[in-house]
Amino acid sequence: MPTQKEQLFAALEKAGVPPVPHEFSVVPWHQFISSKTMAEIRNFIKVFERVTTRLEWQKSVTTVAPEIARHQRAEVCFFSAWDFHLPPDQDWQVIEFNDNGSGLLFAGLMNDLYYQIFNLSQDTALQLPPTYIELIGQIIRYVKQEAKEFFEHWPQGLFLILEEVEALQKGKFRNELFLLRDIFCHQGWKAAIASPEQLYWDGRRLHWEGQEVSFIVNRSTDFLWQGKIFSPLRAAYEADQVYVAPNPFTYATRSDKRLLERLSLSVWDQELGIQPEERAVLSSHIPETHWLRPENVEELAHRKEEFIFKPAQGFAARGLLASTQVGRSRLRRLLKEGAGYVAQKKIPKSRLRGENPENSELWTDLRVWAYRGEILLLSGRASSSPDKLDLSPPGGWLPTYVQQV
Repeated sequence: MPTQKEQLFAALEKAGVPPVPHEFSVVPWHQFISSKTMAEIRNFIKVFERVTTRLEWQKSVTTVAPEIARHQRAEVCFFSAWDFHLPPDQDWQVIEFNDNGSGLLFAGLMNDLYYQIFNLSQDTALQLPPTYIELIGQIIRYVKQEAKEFFEHWPQGLFLILEEVEALQKGKFRNELFLLRDIFCHQGWKAAIASPEQLYWDGRRLHWEGQEVSFIVNRSTDFLWQGKIFSPLRAAYEADQVYVAPNPFTYATRSDKRLLERLSLSVWDQELGIQPEERAVLSSHIPETHWLRPENVEELAHRKEEFIFKPAQGFAARGLLASTQVGRSRLRRLLKEGAGYVAQKKIPKSRLRGENPENSELWTDLRVWAYRGEILLLSGRASSSPDKLDLSPPGGWLPTYVQQV
């Protein structure tokens, strides 16, 4: 008789997740988030949405952005993700926001299957998590809403999932793209997966393999489409002939880590239109963040033990620098190289309380996906390091549920 852990891993692989734990690590344990904390997070997300969609904010933060990111767009990404740390001795804190939040479908499968296999329904204090079928239904509704608001009529072209070649060949989330494509196809929509260099712009329409493209779910991490391979996409986007989310405008107004400085500090509130009640929420839950500039190198070098240093356009913890890795000379070199970095106040993670010795030394975060202020799904990530994101075993993605208090 297979153990519950073996049943979970087998069920995940059967559902489309890469082999666990060899290619995709999942922790066979769980974390609970209190309903009180989730109510606070829900309110925070609504404040974030209100602030970052305000015209004053968008005009101000895009003044230094590339030209392609300055033009207002209507698209709203349905897999936007907020990452939180929940330290044991202080309020929860937002570490970053990402309109390109991987793992939504895998996390939906993981939460659903773990809940069933480990019989969590016996815990009456838990809120019933969405089933995977319910999650798919929500995604379909969101995509329909986006298409109806962007196009005058239902689009007749392809629904295309765009990703770079390397990620399509060996990325950890490539199977998630296949799942999303199949969801679209089951709706009767023409759907495909492609890389940017496969696109063609004929001066009027964007094409892939001879088929017109209407709607793009963009998973590329070239957030501002600076590479030459993005020329066809840029042309279609600038001509308003294709829906793309996320896109350079959403990145420049929501996801660029330099924005955390303006969100965490009150210096620019009047210019940005941030109201006092919004400032109270933002300052309570976004750690102090500074964009590295020539004028603050000395201060940040002096206070470096307080901060973690991140590339402004980084993702998946790439380019992260601990305080032990930086000093005045390193910070000045980053400036000279034009590497945009931010210094963010260190926020400890919570420790996973498990019954198994395997997961007794793991530290966790919380990822929350939401669309237009509506929370879609929760997940966690457990790391064997308290100071960085290491999802190799015994760490990995972590089933996460809401507990009534």
